[in-house]
Amino acid sequence: WKSVWRHWQREVTKRMVTTRRQSMGMAAAKAKASPKKATAKATPKKKASSKTVSWSDTAGTGVQEGGFFRSLGALLLLLSTPPFTLALWSIFVQHGGSATNFALHLSDRKNWKPFLYSLPTLSWEATYYIAAFGAFQAALQLLVPGKEFVGPVSPKGNRPVYKANGVESYLITLVAFFACWKYTSFEPARVYDQFGEMLNALNIFGNVLCLFLTVKGYYFPSSTDSGSTGSFLFDYFWGTELYPRIGKHFDIKQWTNCRMGLMGWSVLPLCFMAKQLEQTGTIANSMLICVILMNVYVFKFFLWETGYFCTMDIAHDRAGFYICWGCLVWVPSVYTSPALHLVHHPTELSTPVAAAIAGLGLLMIYINWAADEQRKIFRATGGKAKVWGREPKYIKATYKTAKGQTKTSLLLLSGWWGIARHFHYVPEILSSFFWTAPALFDHVMPYFYVIFLTILLFDRAFRDDARCAAKYGKYWDAYKKQVPYLFFPGF
Repeated sequence: WKSVWRHWQREVTKRMVTTRRQSMGMAAAKAKASPKKATAKATPKKKASSKTVSWSDTAGTGVQEGGFFRSLGALLLLLSTPPFTLALWSIFVQHGGSATNFALHLSDRKNWKPFLYSLPTLSWEATYYIAAFGAFQAALQLLVPGKEFVGPVSPKGNRPVYKANGVESYLITLVAFFACWKYTSFEPARVYDQFGEMLNALNIFGNVLCLFLTVKGYYFPSSTDSGSTGSFLFDYFWGTELYPRIGKHFDIKQWTNCRMGLMGWSVLPLCFMAKQLEQTGTIANSMLICVILMNVYVFKFFLWETGYFCTMDIAHDRAGFYICWGCLVWVPSVYTSPALHLVHHPTELSTPVAAAIAGLGLLMIYINWAADEQRKIFRATGGKAKVWGREPKYIKATYKTAKGQTKTSLLLLSGWWGIARHFHYVPEILSSFFWTAPALFDHVMPYFYVIFLTILLFDRAFRDDARCAAKYGKYWDAYKKQVPYLFFPGF
């Protein structure tokens, strides 16, 4: 292992030196072609700040500075998040959803050894569920017909092409799920019984996939939107490619994010509901509301899937631990946790309370979809579609790719996007609150996803603002003057 590690370090160093020499050669060629600019550049210059870094220079890394502390933060997340998913499972399955009981149990050292022995390991059954589901989703992604969708221009000037068949794949998945439940020996409640073992298997597979993606980005990238940040640790965490593919048509991020992550999010709560039915002989309306709202949200996502191909997750964040492991492990562990909690808390809500929670949840999901769909149609029609019955207001912004090509984007100032720059995050956070609300308020852990989502979307909003400022420059400044608020008016 030491010799392998030394060889790896030598290879990475060679690549960094080669890249640096190529950059210096290109800079020298430009200076020779324009002597006036070369003279100006010969004067001493100050160290550039992160604000002066060109959007195209980042090549989709989304990373401009940070050094040691950036890698330290990545290391902390790499070491803490996998065991946290098992801790979360233990809180909901072994300690009734109480973080206090979990902490008190571990505060006594006598309980440490029994606790470790009580944790799930690996099983062939859990591995089979994951392999079968993953293969089925890969087949749907490749074989189900769908319209061709061309993604946004990347920092290096590439435009990835996708097959938009998310809605069809979602409906086929649900039909297959209920058909297997009715006509085969498959028991969805067993997924709940094996959920801890499934998390272990997903953790192993997720990390192996991230290692594969890191190496692939170094030696066999699918596009020019790839490369090293100079740190193997951070490359593993953040990724080395923006659009990794196997062959020409199988997009790995579409599979991990949309098919495994989101499709799994729709099916797992149904399995947890089946477990409650097995235990109690009935399904509480609290569980029913939670599962229905989650599935409506996932269906909304697939209706808007082509819009998702233009978001930060796909068009900006690279395929590494942050995105791919997150969708493979963090999503099934954290996003489904309200339904996991309700398995052993079959609360029957009064009709008015149940109707209010369900109605408000559906309203928030609709507003979130309407905002995303409004911008998607506006972009697809080149700004010609009316917004709320009126001609839209927008700013025509230009930017440059790494190849020097000038491209144009339209920044919408009307409709939901005139309220605030990221107003659509507000109904998304509220929708997560309403599908968690059936758990009531005896424990805080069912609301962990709501808290996490709020932090995630706040961080994403600020990162997106920084990316757009680097990409659009003066046009983004003009846009912010027209739409000064980040989330909602007054904030």
